[in-house]
Amino acid sequence: MAAGDAELAAQLAEAAGRLLLVVRDSGLLSLKALGKAGDATANEFLMHALREQRPDDGLLCEEEKDNAERLSASRVWIIDPVDGTREYGEERVDWAVHVALAVDGKAEIGAVALPGAGVVLRSDKPLVVPAAPARLRMVISRTRPAAEALAVASALDAELIPMGSAGAKAMAVIRGEADIYLHSGGQYEWDSCAPVAVALAHGLHCSRIDGSELVYNQADTYMPDLLICRKEHAARVLEEIGRIPSAA
Repeated sequence: MAAGDAELAAQLAEAAGRLLLVVRDSGLLSLKALGKAGDATANEFLMHALREQRPDDGLLCEEEKDNAERLSASRVWIIDPVDGTREYGEERVDWAVHVALAVDGKAEIGAVALPGAGVVLRSDKPLVVPAAPARLRMVISRTRPAAEALAVASALDAELIPMGSAGAKAMAVIRGEADIYLHSGGQYEWDSCAPVAVALAHGLHCSRIDGSELVYNQADTYMPDLLICRKEHAARVLEEIGRIPSAA
């Protein structure tokens, strides 16, 4: 019996994660070569599997040449074989595999594997999101923290938690390791579609930093900014973003 979409997303993310660990743990590649080899290996598997399992759906993937035919498709799989290639190559744990299905522009189904942590979070099996502590925590880029995120964190007196991939940051909110993920440094649809699908299924707020809706399967796949947080914190975070001249 063929797997349902959510089950397929989880199976794909987990299997790609296992492949990436095998490549990394082989010890046969330098750190510089490891990221490229991992990207290529995971991408090859995911593309072959999706084309076999869902031949009639559209595909958008970071490692594949874009095909405009997806724009006329209602169902489009949006894939990032390795989100956080730098972290993967450095043998850190804050990298992820993103597998998402967007339906009519909305992030409907997703799975985010955190292979280094042995975890797959999925939209069809939501967990209980732990309560926030008295002092909020915000995940930021460990290499390029966005000025807007730093300004909002300062206004909220939030603790800063540097972290790698977008998927790892978003899942940190679900796992109770952080409370706010605010990004304004530029991303693409594959960076956020799966994390957003999983976060929405867990009852979190997901939007652009001006509060507008996230829309996927666009001709221009660039998505400049993203906010993921608990719903009770969204209004305050958006208010503080609005006070920043550069974010207005």
